[in-house]
Amino acid sequence: MNIHSKFGRHKRKIEPWVMPEHPGNGAGHDALEAYSRAKAAAMNQHLIGYGELAESEWKSAGLPAPDLNAMRHYRLDRIRAELRKRDLAGIHLYDPLNIRYATDSTNMQLWTTHNPARCAFIATDGPVILFEFHNCEHLSDHTGVVDEIRGCTAWFYFEGGNRSFEFAENWARDVADLVREYGGGNMRCAFDQVDSHGVPYLEKFGVEVVYGEEAMEEARKIKSSDEIICMRRAIVACEAAMGEMEKALTPGMSENDLWAVLHAENIRRGGEWIETRLLASGPRTNPWFQESSARIIEEGDIVSFDTDLVGPYGFCCDISRTWLAGDGKPTNEQCDLYQIAADQIQTNSALLKPGMSFKELSLTAKQVPDDCMPTRYGVLFHGVGLCDEYPSIRYACDYEGHGYDGVLEPGMCVCVESYVGRHGGGEGVKLEDQGIITETGYEQLSAYPLDKRLMGKA
Repeated sequence: MNIHSKFGRHKRKIEPWVMPEHPGNGAGHDALEAYSRAKAAAMNQHLIGYGELAESEWKSAGLPAPDLNAMRHYRLDRIRAELRKRDLAGIHLYDPLNIRYATDSTNMQLWTTHNPARCAFIATDGPVILFEFHNCEHLSDHTGVVDEIRGCTAWFYFEGGNRSFEFAENWARDVADLVREYGGGNMRCAFDQVDSHGVPYLEKFGVEVVYGEEAMEEARKIKSSDEIICMRRAIVACEAAMGEMEKALTPGMSENDLWAVLHAENIRRGGEWIETRLLASGPRTNPWFQESSARIIEEGDIVSFDTDLVGPYGFCCDISRTWLAGDGKPTNEQCDLYQIAADQIQTNSALLKPGMSFKELSLTAKQVPDDCMPTRYGVLFHGVGLCDEYPSIRYACDYEGHGYDGVLEPGMCVCVESYVGRHGGGEGVKLEDQGIITETGYEQLSAYPLDKRLMGKA
């Protein structure tokens, strides 16, 4: 199957909000096609921007606009540097977040996480080729980094049925042709995700299949100054949404009612989706990881949640807070749990600095009390960018079985986690902050205040 699109290479620059002139009645196919593509590109959501609400909040926060063109080229340079380290001809991407990182284009991000209907090939020394879903060629015209668009050969079972192996062979042949064309004799190609029935065909056509997630995580771990601006903006939007959520919190509403506020306010500010449903109240807060439900929040309950949202610019905001529902006073136990969590977050944030090893963090970080260890959170720290990213830093008792070493570097963004709930206890507190490793230490980027009543200060 020839996967070359009729659109070929495109370098046209799109000016936001400038609509092309219609070529007129009787115009030829090529003129109409050019008009249609230009119109669609000019109306792309990423060019339209995030709207007055988000922009006004960013202005009030004193945040400048990022240079997205510089950010996109920085990311490609990071990817290609990792490919060269591994002597790879290129990398083939299916994970929508890796495609976003490489091309800054989006298309049905959640749907394509489980329906691999678009992918991208980044040559180490060659073009960026985006393989798009049917009739979606216009969705990447804004990026300035996609050199060529081709139609995507879908070979997962929903699309391929009993021809899935045939389509996989066609796909593998075309990938091999690309690697051969741009690899200069090097047939080593990395893949972030690839279904098992495609691998033998890749090997049949001479491709050496290499694990690609390592290269992408290493590329993504160090953020540029423009990426940090994007993250700051996303966090401001997220925390504004959290503020609306806290104002809405009223005993008698359901967990789902409250959780819906965060979704709605994230979308209003140009956010994209929320990855989990981690909101629980009262007895559902212990153990952690109950998903938001129809339970009615009662007076005096604590409500714990984890935003886990993908906000503006596709950046993840992974912030956790616990609030007291109603106008009353917390119990001594609620305050004790909250203080343990707050102390753990504060103490462990102070450990973060460049050159600190993951192992050292695991072994020296503040733990939770013994009666809270059975319900401890899975990690003490983790990286964050377009989603939760490398590294994952475990509790000391989990290091031998699950931990790995590495070193914190300037430009890495990190979340500091705490969940505190006693084994067999009634309630649990979830807190989490997000920040960046600087040249000299750690800067916390999240700023949403802790609950004063649960801190015993109101």
